[in-house]
Amino acid sequence: MTAPRPEAVALASRFAGQTHPARHIGEACRTALRGAYSVGLTLAADAALAQRVSLCAAGPLAARGEALQINLGEGPCVQALSQRAQVRADTLDDPGITRHWPVYAQQAMAHDIRAVFALPVLNGPAPARQAGLVLSLYRDRPGPISEADLRTAQDHTDAADLLLLTTPVPTEDDLAHAWLLPTEAVVHQATGMISYRHTLTTGQALALLRAHAYTQETDLTTLAHAIVHDHLTLPDTPDPPPA
Repeated sequence: MTAPRPEAVALASRFAGQTHPARHIGEACRTALRGAYSVGLTLAADAALAQRVSLCAAGPLAARGEALQINLGEGPCVQALSQRAQVRADTLDDPGITRHWPVYAQQAMAHDIRAVFALPVLNGPAPARQAGLVLSLYRDRPGPISEADLRTAQDHTDAADLLLLTTPVPTEDDLAHAWLLPTEAVVHQATGMISYRHTLTTGQALALLRAHAYTQETDLTTLAHAIVHDHLTLPDTPDPPPA
């Protein structure tokens, strides 16, 4: 286990006590990287992102890049979290780089994302919780990221984790907490409703929700909203994907 660098501690101190600290950290990271990347911060309770909250989406590519990972349940963030290692995908055209998440890579490129770099917290597991924090950098052109930019981004990742350690771990009822984006709450609600209706585990319920969103070519949050607020009921299996 290694301690965060002094730069990360200073960043955490700068934003401690502010409203929406994750948003501030994401915007600060984007500024420090001269606006060359969009920045997303993800908090997940497991490597499959079955319980996952997007804390920040700064820049034009981040919101879509983050949404695709929760819709599909795959992506560089998932890989970085499960392997506890940086993922440097300097071109999404290379199937060797994207072999763990080919569908995400294809759809990300359709939204003008050409390179993604996912940086998890590397200072050891956070005490007293089973969560993982990952900062993702999205870019509209391929090519490697410099070591200096990686260090800067990792410092912001570690600063976000230090801030999170001082924030109570949220429950599903606390998703409107200042750290979190409340739009994610409806996905948790829909997952719970599907789990109850179909006698499934929450992981199976989320997989069913994702499958329907994918085959219907709709956003996961949109489908979840229809289930929670419009009383949409899903069949046990999704419709086959279009030919």
